[in-house]
Amino acid sequence: MIPKYFDTHSHLQFFGFDEDLAEVLGRMKEESVSTVVVGTDKESSQKACDMISVKDGIFAAVGLHPNDALKEEFSTSFYKTLAQKEGVVAIGECGIDLFRTKEWSEKELEKQKEVFMQHVELGVELGKSLMIHCRDAHTETTAILQEKKKIYGEKLFGNIHFFTGSLAEANAYVELGFTISFPGVITFTSDYDDVVRGLPLESILSETDCPFAAPVPYRGRRNEPIYVKEVVKKIAEIRGEDFEKVREVLVANAKRVFSV
Repeated sequence: MIPKYFDTHSHLQFFGFDEDLAEVLGRMKEESVSTVVVGTDKESSQKACDMISVKDGIFAAVGLHPNDALKEEFSTSFYKTLAQKEGVVAIGECGIDLFRTKEWSEKELEKQKEVFMQHVELGVELGKSLMIHCRDAHTETTAILQEKKKIYGEKLFGNIHFFTGSLAEANAYVELGFTISFPGVITFTSDYDDVVRGLPLESILSETDCPFAAPVPYRGRRNEPIYVKEVVKKIAEIRGEDFEKVREVLVANAKRVFSV
């Protein structure tokens, strides 16, 4: 499939799609929407891999979410085996989350960082993009990536998903060769307009993070990959640029970052 839109971060294997997954996939095919189905632990990463259909534009990412770093031991061998399957285009969802873990001890936070760095090493080894989750931890995340970039150079790359930081924080990632993806949140708040407007278009990706965070006009409903169109429309609107140009560049960006 030649995609018209690329939802770079979805969770089609999650509970929200138990009843009508076939219909959701059918709508994606009709609208020519590709997606990366992202794992957050062993079970969901395996399910993401089971959903891969390269010909239909459905890819996968495998990894251990930072909030699960204490629930599951990161198994390099398990994720490495999964990651070598055709259609697995990224390592993650990985990273650091200090929003949900404010009550964690310093030792527990160090565990998050340790697991994140294991993902970094695996991504570099396999030549795959990182799918990074970062919340209230841009200083910590950037520091780790800067340190690893000195060692690995262009072998270290990826995307910062569901970005909710400042333009300065976004630019720090861009300087390291990372892209920034925006979800449906940008359709109902102007908090990130300066970031969307200030970044090079070539450094931006679109995503849904479905089944969460549905964009306007679907807010309050279950999100799904075809709603990524609303994100693309909003990016073009905020930037004051031609919709078709933005759509084409965002697809090209996703194909470049994920080597598809």
